[in-house]
Amino acid sequence: MIRTIKSSLPGTTALILALGGSAAVAAEAPVSVIHCGHLVDVVAGKVLGATTVIVDGKRVREVVAGSGSAPAGATEIDLSSQTCLPGLIDTHTHLSHETSPTGYTDVFHWNTADYAVRSTVYARRTLLAGFTTVRNLGDGVNEIASLRNAINAGILAGPRIYTAGRPIGSTGGHADPTDGYRDDLAGDPGVMDGIINSPDEAIKAVREHYKKGDDVIKIMPSGGVLDQSSSGDNSQLTLEEIKAIVSTAHDYNFTVAAHAHGAEAIRRAVIGGVDSIEHGTYMDDADMKLMKEHGTYYVPTIIAGDFVAQKAKVPGYFPPAVQAKAAAIGPLIINTAGKAYKAGVKIAFGTDAGVYPHGDNAHEFELMVQAGMPTMFVLQAATTHAADLLKHDKDLGSVAAGKFADLVAVPGNPVDDISLMKKVSFVMKEGVVYKRDGKSVDVGN
Repeated sequence: MIRTIKSSLPGTTALILALGGSAAVAAEAPVSVIHCGHLVDVVAGKVLGATTVIVDGKRVREVVAGSGSAPAGATEIDLSSQTCLPGLIDTHTHLSHETSPTGYTDVFHWNTADYAVRSTVYARRTLLAGFTTVRNLGDGVNEIASLRNAINAGILAGPRIYTAGRPIGSTGGHADPTDGYRDDLAGDPGVMDGIINSPDEAIKAVREHYKKGDDVIKIMPSGGVLDQSSSGDNSQLTLEEIKAIVSTAHDYNFTVAAHAHGAEAIRRAVIGGVDSIEHGTYMDDADMKLMKEHGTYYVPTIIAGDFVAQKAKVPGYFPPAVQAKAAAIGPLIINTAGKAYKAGVKIAFGTDAGVYPHGDNAHEFELMVQAGMPTMFVLQAATTHAADLLKHDKDLGSVAAGKFADLVAVPGNPVDDISLMKKVSFVMKEGVVYKRDGKSVDVGN
């Protein structure tokens, strides 16, 4: 329930409603007071009792124990029957794509605009699922930068996006968009397409990302599942190429995420200085030891492996080469994730959204728990750990004074029942309410 305390300008809310606004506009008042029945303190790793969160504009002004009083003119939001958490962070998404049986032929019929339009729907689904921030690790022609800009301008509803643009890989590798094409269509993709074959080309590719206004860098040092090449785990970038990418990226304050299934590719990526390993299916004990030494994050994306393993059993869903890799690699990720947790590798939440349907991101929480991770740990993976990986922990990852007012709520205690993360009932991003009582709110975008 949302109600507005008597304001010094009592006609303001009525005027907004008369002009076609919705009751949710009240959430955009300068000050909002949120009464949480419980608050998950992800920094301390415990669930607090009744807590009041005071929001001033886009940021949290104060967090007070108990059901604190509201300043005059503030909007009160009653979540006293709910458990509040920080806005969730998914560090591995693909907002302009979604796997389907027609995906491998759609590319010959759809224009960039088709993918861009769909991305607006996927972004909204993601936000309403409670994910107020995402890292988008790969698109077609940098279309997600435009989506990011539209969301930041208030034109569209969606999560805060840090985008990688096109991934960087080698000829014929997982980043090559023409794998499986006939010769006259395949051509010879180059640096402008994210395809590099030397350290010098690697440096230029990173600088092109800076020129295009991207936020992070994504590299493909190993084979992958969903491209039409034969291997899902062979090494596809040299150590010298990886080092050239990482050193240049860090010059420009980019973090670097490495898609890597194979153990040797993981080893090269970690030695090369990447910030995170994505998927990590064949990660071995030596890799885990190396990741701990370097402080490298691991983003498991268990849900993606689980989804492709299921679809590999459906005749015709994937092309034959993809089907074989999905059946072999998909089921292994959950075991790797469990071993990495036990080994003490740093883990951040990420799902590879787009490999499975957007909006189902929270199923990853359940799979992480199935892998042997405690419920509080997986909540921290999607908040404090993810914010640390993104290098935005000063603004994101916990409910604290000075941070962005990103807040979600669920109907119960997710530490006792992690499946509640699939039932997000309230979503606030930067002080604006996008979902309440389990229903989306029209805020004019």
